[in-house]
Amino acid sequence: MRDTRESRLLLILLVAVAFALITVDIKGGEDSPLGGARHAAASLLGPVERGAATVVDPVADTVRAFRDAATDSGRSDQLARENTELRQKLASSDMAAGRTKQLDDLLRTAGAGGYTIKAAQVIAIGPAQGFSWTITIDAGGDDGLTRDMTVVNGQGLVGRITTVAPTTATVLLASDPGFSAGTRLEGTGEIGFASGGGDSPMKVSLLNGKAQVKAGDRLVTFGSQSGRPFVPGVPVGKVTEVQANAGQLTKTVLVEPFVQFTRLDLVGVVVVPPRTDPRDAVLPPAAAPGQPQAPAAPAQPQATAPAAPPAKPTGGN
Repeated sequence: MRDTRESRLLLILLVAVAFALITVDIKGGEDSPLGGARHAAASLLGPVERGAATVVDPVADTVRAFRDAATDSGRSDQLARENTELRQKLASSDMAAGRTKQLDDLLRTAGAGGYTIKAAQVIAIGPAQGFSWTITIDAGGDDGLTRDMTVVNGQGLVGRITTVAPTTATVLLASDPGFSAGTRLEGTGEIGFASGGGDSPMKVSLLNGKAQVKAGDRLVTFGSQSGRPFVPGVPVGKVTEVQANAGQLTKTVLVEPFVQFTRLDLVGVVVVPPRTDPRDAVLPPAAAPGQPQAPAAPAQPQATAPAAPPAKPTGGN
């Protein structure tokens, strides 16, 4: 249709009629004279609309599914990151708590024995210089450490230093088969010599073949001259078995070490020996039969200057 004056008048007229019909339909409500036409149109177009909806809805659902999946994936990733961070925080917290407990036990041992110690951390474990049971610690000559110093932790005797570098040192563990140290039996004071057993218990040969000893008895280090390589009074372990020794001059007992050598972390090197032999003072109070071992009361390590201990026979090597 060309744009003429007649066509414009016709368009205006049609618009006016459409508004009039809309007004009549709205005012008439359900009684509108156009209701029948509206219902007929709905009946005719309804199936078409449903068909179109059937085709379009899966597409829309797929779009929504991808969108929701992306949202859920993002939330899952966020939750995974939060869980990882939480686990790391808990692990750090547990490690810090474990280190604090180890340090408390180490200070208790040092305080009870009167030892001046240099704390160090185990940084390696394994063969070194031909030894099969050794550890490396992160302290050395620059920290005042020298060969044949006693190494302890909160439970007792760890070993002795064999090699010293400026910033590290190698420790021969008390579990090494080549290890040997003088021991003293709790209470009776019976003297013996302990040797490492590797994965097996330590063996202690008591010099008195008639010594009264039984399972559960505990031993400490006898000590060496000038505290090298062993200071006195360090807990060694408890007797698990007394071996038959008919006709022998010595008595052999099997000893379970107090220290767990495969779980070493924080240790202390005794840089100044005690002024006097602590004897059995470093051992925790003996538990009643059937009761767990009670820990000793906390104490602080001595920080006194070195003093020459009284001369005594060498009880270890």
